[in-house]
Amino acid sequence: MTRSEPDYLRAGGAAVVLAPGGGGVPAIAYWGEDLGAAAPVESLDGLALAQLPQPVSGGLDVPVRLSTVPLESQGWPGTPGLVGARGGRDFSPRFRVSGWARGDSDGSSLVVELSDDDARLDLELRFGLDGAGLFRQSARLTNRGDEPYELASLALTFPVPATAAEVLDTTGRHLRERHPQRHALTTGRYVRESRRGRPGADATLLLAVGAVGFGFERGLVHAVHLAWSGDHRLAVERTPTGETFLQAEELLRPGEVVLAPGESYETPEAVGAWGDGLNELAARFHRALRSRPRHPSRPRPVTLNTWEAVYFDLDHARLLELARAGARLGIERFVLDDGWFRGRRDDHAGLGDWFVDDRVFPDGLGPLIDDVTALGLEFGLWVEPEMVNPDSDLARARPEWLLQPGSGRLPLPARHQQVLDLTQPGAYAYLLERLDALLTENPKIAYLKWDHNRDLLEAGSTATGRSAGHEQTLAVYRLMDELRARHPSLEIESCASGGARVDLGILERTDRVWTSDCIDPIERLTIQKYTGLLLPPELMGMHISGPRSHSTGRTASLALRAGVALFGHLGVEWDVTGLTDAEAEELAGWIALHTERREWLHTGRVVHAELADPAADLRGVVADDGSRALFAFTQVGSSSAYPAAPIMIPGLDDDRVYEVALLPLPGAGNGPLPGARGELAWERTGLKMTGRMLRASGLRPPVLHPEELALIELTAR
Repeated sequence: MTRSEPDYLRAGGAAVVLAPGGGGVPAIAYWGEDLGAAAPVESLDGLALAQLPQPVSGGLDVPVRLSTVPLESQGWPGTPGLVGARGGRDFSPRFRVSGWARGDSDGSSLVVELSDDDARLDLELRFGLDGAGLFRQSARLTNRGDEPYELASLALTFPVPATAAEVLDTTGRHLRERHPQRHALTTGRYVRESRRGRPGADATLLLAVGAVGFGFERGLVHAVHLAWSGDHRLAVERTPTGETFLQAEELLRPGEVVLAPGESYETPEAVGAWGDGLNELAARFHRALRSRPRHPSRPRPVTLNTWEAVYFDLDHARLLELARAGARLGIERFVLDDGWFRGRRDDHAGLGDWFVDDRVFPDGLGPLIDDVTALGLEFGLWVEPEMVNPDSDLARARPEWLLQPGSGRLPLPARHQQVLDLTQPGAYAYLLERLDALLTENPKIAYLKWDHNRDLLEAGSTATGRSAGHEQTLAVYRLMDELRARHPSLEIESCASGGARVDLGILERTDRVWTSDCIDPIERLTIQKYTGLLLPPELMGMHISGPRSHSTGRTASLALRAGVALFGHLGVEWDVTGLTDAEAEELAGWIALHTERREWLHTGRVVHAELADPAADLRGVVADDGSRALFAFTQVGSSSAYPAAPIMIPGLDDDRVYEVALLPLPGAGNGPLPGARGELAWERTGLKMTGRMLRASGLRPPVLHPEELALIELTAR
């Protein structure tokens, strides 16, 4: 089969043009803004033709186009999209189109089938644009031969405009995830890999490229994300012949995927987004996530997590006192963290033995759950199913169930734990039975905080002797899917040393992520800002810590701690039984402020402003209908301008008039610097401005001390 005409996908304000590749792998001739509903065939032909390079000296005699899976057999000299062989043979397949069909009636998806009869391989490519304008790609490779085919790499490719000249990704570590880094895009290849068996604290959520200086408010930018919770590779490449493209793929270890005759390999889905600025790009991911059938639709319960309140010091009376104090403050969900199961008095022992410790809870968890839920609170429980302590009954009884490279040698320990091999049917069945029993015996458990506190090293299975990272990730997905099928109302949080497993693969099975183990509000400003490139605020756990940060030692006011957490899935990580009356009143005020606004905060458009002052931060949410907005202005450090320079407020409806007010903060002592002689003029008299004026001219923010915060509320009139 051959095809001569390009295909045109459009949805969500975006468009993709797929050009036939002379009977071979098709190319993406265009990806970007919507080109209109009535693009005629001759125009699409012209668009595709206009991208073909001219043959030049030193090159091939025919023009070489970047295809969706670049291959050496097509003359592609850069990084190939498919690498594999059958005993060293069939290393360079040459596919031909065997099928080309729309996948739905609205014209937003396409399936292309390709075959190589000599290499005995079939390749199915799936392309789609969703209602948010996200460009989705996936592939399936099938071995039709009589001998195994070892796959090393299958990457999905997204071309980007020639104007792309700067790269943005994120990096970090435990307690400091998702911090941005930028550099110029030069000829060659820039690669970000995770070899941790999970994305990892240093993983980049997105790999983005755009015009020089692109920011949150403006600048054309394209990005790609891989919806996969295991090893992965993201790359951007610019060739000497002028092609620039992003690639995304699962990172496969040697021998990890060997296709027997008739077997297939399915790639994770690669997801591309573009926008005029990162706010617009992120909004596409947010809209897509919010359109999912299982996206949380009820108000996100304000959560009290017990970890930084009691650590391992558990008993019924103390926990109930904590729950009662939380209920008085407006808390709606109580989560019992680590330490409830057999042998777990510290983090050296017990993981894997998922039985309630009768020395701590002699009558099981039932009495505590009943007492907590009688207060009107939901009950949640911490688990870490994929991990096991060597000091556990499980590890002693079934040492072959631990991931290991072979010969009984365990990987180096981390947090005194190893990893359970869920690719083995016995280990999988044990975990499913234990978790299902906990939820069945305690049907009031509404929520699991599902942790994953170490990277995978030397992740081999004793059952096969081969690397098992790929199958381990799929087994975790199956386990979560099965638990939710048996307990449809169960909510799950993805918590992996904090934010080390944040991706669209795990988000298909969970209802929020624990953004970071660090709740220091100054650190959280950056962590939450860049996690928000992918996730809307209602999926990000944002908690109010105690006065002194558990992870950094920084002391911060309650106003700063609460104001930074205000927009997300709010929680408290603090022993609230010892609060003074003033602290309790202030904290309850912040919780009420959140709950009164969360319905539109968790459905609105997230906005980050570009400020001239690097010591200040302005972020907020605009209601989806533009009727209201709430912004937090944070003086992170000392400003060079005194008083502060005007700030422009983006994201509002240009033509509506907004009444602007400084929102009184709960509690006292949140006023201006002592050196300020009086109120802001607009604060004293009231302020009405159009959205266009606020965006183009702005307003003076209040004078604040470093590490202070003010809330600006805008209401359309």
